[in-house]
Amino acid sequence: MSEHRTPRRSFIASLALAAGATAVGPLFPRGPLAAGELPEAPWDLSWLDELKGKHKQVFDVGKVEDVPGPLHVVMNYLDSWRDVYHLEFPEVDTIVGIAGSGFPINAGDALWAKYKLAERWHVSDDGGKSRATHNVFLEAPASDARRASVNGLQSRGTIFTQCNNALRGVATELSMAAKEPFDSVYAELVAGLNPGVRLVPSRTMLIGLAQEHGCAYQSV
Repeated sequence: MSEHRTPRRSFIASLALAAGATAVGPLFPRGPLAAGELPEAPWDLSWLDELKGKHKQVFDVGKVEDVPGPLHVVMNYLDSWRDVYHLEFPEVDTIVGIAGSGFPINAGDALWAKYKLAERWHVSDDGGKSRATHNVFLEAPASDARRASVNGLQSRGTIFTQCNNALRGVATELSMAAKEPFDSVYAELVAGLNPGVRLVPSRTMLIGLAQEHGCAYQSV
């Protein structure tokens, strides 16, 4: 009996190894990149080389508790350089690295409406009286035109990034709640990010690369 089981076990083990090689292989498709060579899609990180300002800062966002949330810190940073040294972009570069529950900042209106992000993340634009069906971080309201906003910061050169690891976590949560396939929800989230958002492999990698490119670090 054992004589027949051994070949079968070897065959199954071979299949497992082959499957493992297939799963792991794409993570290491080739050796290190040559100088000046870009990583494979979708990881275009060449925009980091375009940070030419003398003053640079990356803001690490992992959660959202109110509006405008951490965005006012970025605005204060830019305002200070403008008011004290009369410097603005491109002399001053700012990056907002978003992960965790900071995701709603990067999500377009359609995602807010479909997945009820305001309700799920407990975000309100009017003191908690109602849950918004649009991205309340995107634009400053007419009643408070000076409030920090995504569009306002982008107009001043701020780059918003989204951690892909965190996005996959959000996709898992939303796909389970909506009873929809993970792949379709993940693709929808990627397509539904605000214009200009840079998708990065991970927040930790982004922060490290930003610092290597001369950025100071602040957690907000």
